[in-house]
Amino acid sequence: MNDIVYVGKYALAWSVSRHIHRDWELIYCTSGSGEMVFEDRALHYCAHDVIVIPPALPHGNRSEEGFTNIHINLADAVFPGAEPFSVRADSNGFLLNAFQAAFYYYSEPSAGRGLLPVYGQLVTALLTSNQPRCSEVVQQMEDSILQHYPDCSYDLNAYLSGLPFNTEYLKKLFKKETGLTPLQYLTNKRLEIAASTLSTYLAGKNNVSETAWMCGFADPLYFSRLFKKKYGVSPRQYEATPAVRPAPPPGGSMP
Repeated sequence: MNDIVYVGKYALAWSVSRHIHRDWELIYCTSGSGEMVFEDRALHYCAHDVIVIPPALPHGNRSEEGFTNIHINLADAVFPGAEPFSVRADSNGFLLNAFQAAFYYYSEPSAGRGLLPVYGQLVTALLTSNQPRCSEVVQQMEDSILQHYPDCSYDLNAYLSGLPFNTEYLKKLFKKETGLTPLQYLTNKRLEIAASTLSTYLAGKNNVSETAWMCGFADPLYFSRLFKKKYGVSPRQYEATPAVRPAPPPGGSMP
């Protein structure tokens, strides 16, 4: 658990091409700034931010001013959720010290790689304890979406307009803190519940129209189109043939 399988450094770079890793990747930006680019979002980072990237998630890195970092690949890590997120490092420097020590012990086998599991556990614990909570208004928006996503008549824009903030500001703030717009978050939640419903019951027993309605989609055709875009197969194929159920791209690529 939390075993370090690789540690590397970028002395100075401006971009890293799109790639994937089998394990979790933890990237500590030691200087500069840039964007970690995923399929449907980008996470901005600057010095002393850490980006946490789940396994098998395509991503690239781009920067106008250049960046340096230490990056760790961690096997069997346990982080909440399955989405990439950023963490602001602790002000006392413990997290940076842990990354630097992991790089040292990985790069100098004679120094004792037996200590790497210790630093894997330490880095994971520090990241988990430093992971920020959403701001109060974003948490309020998320709670509303989670409460009302099964309701086909739920009007997200009307809800946002009723909050005492500018609607465009709220959308930008929500995306900054979650990586998704409120609409993407709502759509993804509905599709995730639909996929869970289709894979839980007996094959062939679900009615696609009923599943769509239960998950907040008034139009079954629209639901089927979005479902196939996210999962690569139709709802009926997903339900009837477990072998074709792919792991969806984290966050999907929703409107």
